[in-house]
This record gives sequence, C-alpha cells and structure tokens, in this order.
Amino acid sequence: MTQIFWKKLKKPIFCLAPMEGLTDAAFRFIVAKYGKPDVSFTEFTSSDGLCSVAKDKLFENLIFDKTERPIVAQLFGTNPDKFYDAVRIIEKLKFDGIDINMGCPDKNIVKKGAGAALIKTPDLACKIILATKKATNLPVSIKTRIGYDKIVTEEWITYLLSTKPAAITVHGRIKTEMYKGKAHWDEIAKVVLVRDKMKSKTLIIGNGDIQSLDQAYRKMEETKVDGIMVGRAILGNPWFFNKKVKKENLKRKEILDVMVEHAYLFEKLFTNKKNFASLKKHFAAYISGFENSKRLKIELMNCTNADEVRKVVNRQVSIL
Repeated sequence: MTQIFWKKLKKPIFCLAPMEGLTDAAFRFIVAKYGKPDVSFTEFTSSDGLCSVAKDKLFENLIFDKTERPIVAQLFGTNPDKFYDAVRIIEKLKFDGIDINMGCPDKNIVKKGAGAALIKTPDLACKIILATKKATNLPVSIKTRIGYDKIVTEEWITYLLSTKPAAITVHGRIKTEMYKGKAHWDEIAKVVLVRDKMKSKTLIIGNGDIQSLDQAYRKMEETKVDGIMVGRAILGNPWFFNKKVKKENLKRKEILDVMVEHAYLFEKLFTNKKNFASLKKHFAAYISGFENSKRLKIELMNCTNADEVRKVVNRQVSIL
C-alpha cells in the first residue's frame, strides 16, 4: 500500500475497529480471510511504552499479516514527544498508517489524561497530532467521541480538522456514556457538516451500534459519512464484511471449524505470551444463537488449549 492509501479506497469504506484484548493478530487474520474489511486497526499500544526499556513486550500488539493490508497501528498517550519517537518505531514495522486513540473511556486510560480525556485538552490533542504527522509520511488518523461529559461535537471536531488528519472515526457517544444507550448518529452527521463547511478533505468514518451491513449502508445514506467502523458486532462473525456469505446462512459445523482455526492460530502466535482464556469471549460469540448451546459453552469455557477446543467441537459435530 502507498502512503496515501486512504485516498485510494473506494467508498463506502468499511473498517474493523480496534478493540483491546479482542482484535489481536489472530482474530484480524481470520477476519481478513473470511470477510476482509477495507481497513484494519491494531489494538491500541502505549506510545510511552514503545519508548521504554520494556518496549519489546508491546510488539505482540503490532504483529500483522500482509493479507490485512491496509493495516493501521493505533497509539495512545499524552506526550507529543513520545508520540514522535513511537511513530518512528511504527514506521519501521511497515504499517500503512497511524491512528491516535482519543476516545477510549477506560478509567485507567482516562486518569492518565489519554484516550477520551484528550477531548478536555484540545490544545494538547492537537500537539499530539502535529507531532505524529511530523514524525512520519504515513497518513495519520484519529478515533474519538463526540464529547467527554457533554456533547461538544462541533467545537471538538473543528479542533481536530484544523490539523488535517487523513481520517477521523467518530464513535457517537460521549465518554461518560461508555457503551450504554444508543449512539448519537445525528451528531455523527454533524461531523460531516462541519467537515464540509471547513472544506476539509478529511474522511469521516461513523462508529456505534452497527449490527449488520444493511444497517451500515442505511447509516451512511442518512449521515453521508465516508465509511463505517464496526466493533462488537464482528465478534464471532468474521464474515461480517463478506457480501456473499452471511453467518446466519452457514451450517453450525462451518462456524465451529473457523472457531477451531482461530484457536490454533492464536496458540501459534501467542504461546507463552497471551493467556488462552482471552479467547473465551470469542468462543461465546461464535456460538451465540446456537440452539441448546449451554453445554457446549460450558465445555468451551473450560478449554485451555486449541486441541481441547477441537475435541469439544468434534464431539459437538458428531451429534449434529
């Protein structure tokens, strides 16, 4: 991919959201294989951490396969100088872009002044963006929300657009709403209006509560965003972006086989690095909607390696 990959993407643009502890290299590879999005993002990585003596431990967050391209590395932090140095490292890893997290509502991130807390310090946010852009020729994008404890869409987005990022992904909630209630897509529509009023070339990606491709298309038509980012709805459904295959039309065995493939890939990539138990959320999502799945779920939750997952699935398939 070129350094300006965002400009070469055909609209509408579909993006796989960065989700901590979920969208690691194993899951992103499975998604790329069965329903490739237009853009994928890594889990967020600390810019401070990449500049520390313990940086090697963070590189597992930055593993990716060429089939995922374009792939964007997401960073979080508060120090513009650390962002500059971290981005130089990211650039050497051959990513296609850099994304800055300005929307994470997690209390441990926010109390450091990072993530969604940057909405309260727009001057610092802009300095971080500019330092990141100065460090690289890769396109720089931002993922954010519409406010911290109140909606400040127009004011906040105006700040961000002034730095001329390649793209802004807007989650339609304020920080204090976390992931509760309905996303404010009317505010996401306002972001597009602000962008157009400023005659900015920044792409606007909408995010929040998208459950299907059909719904994604409707939201794009209603709000005029350039694309949609999907998060929680893709868990257990790597076919989400596949226009030819829908999970609900697949046989149970086909879904379970991909789950087993996911487990083995996770084990291959992260043996002695990540706890196998982190796959449990994925297992639960894969079998969501299955009839009489209570026993299957219990057995999967007790698995400690991929071989055990395969044995559970083989028993399940034998009684279908």
